[in-house]
Amino acid sequence: MSPVDRRLAILKALSDNTRYAIYVELASTTTARSTQEICDELGLHPNTVRPHLERMREVGLLEVTTDSRGTVGRPQHRYRVAADAPSLGIEPPSWQVLARMLADVAAFMAPEQVDVVAMGTEQGRAAAERRRGAPCVAALNDALAELGFEPAVGDDGTTTAIAFTNCPFRDLAEAYPELVCNLHRGFIEGFVEEMGESVVTDFRTLADRDPCHVELATPSR
Repeated sequence: MSPVDRRLAILKALSDNTRYAIYVELASTTTARSTQEICDELGLHPNTVRPHLERMREVGLLEVTTDSRGTVGRPQHRYRVAADAPSLGIEPPSWQVLARMLADVAAFMAPEQVDVVAMGTEQGRAAAERRRGAPCVAALNDALAELGFEPAVGDDGTTTAIAFTNCPFRDLAEAYPELVCNLHRGFIEGFVEEMGESVVTDFRTLADRDPCHVELATPSR
């Protein structure tokens, strides 16, 4: 499934009020929930909830695990939001606290810039692997959109610029620009290198007092 088709399938899945309510319930916690627990929270019957859970699993919004610990009979399925599901801005507050604490720890340890970029690069390569077959710019635009950057693409015929019209990590980026912006830079460089069609020619961050953006070019052969 192409990135565009996947996004369309996700939007269709969440257009149903019941599925959206289930997704919000699961996205608001870090704990995997059983079908019955979801039913109890939302006041729904299991026969109503099961097909909705399966539909969201099919489009990649949810992941399911099997829990047979200490139970009698059929193992219990437990659902949680998939790791690569798009953000809807409803992550549990504990994630924001954890992100801040991890940033504090990382800043205290004062890693070298090259190491920070390298960590981002690995994540970028992994994200690109999931988008094999799509054009580099389209795939990167899609990946950034899923992360919440609201990218805007411009092309002057020789260089493609992707502006980040929103930064989902703005608070952390303003507090720790060297850490957060270099992780983002590494992510993009790793993504582009893995796709193999373009090269990053410029990357602008908050420190540049310019709209944050990346510029890509196709290498001459």
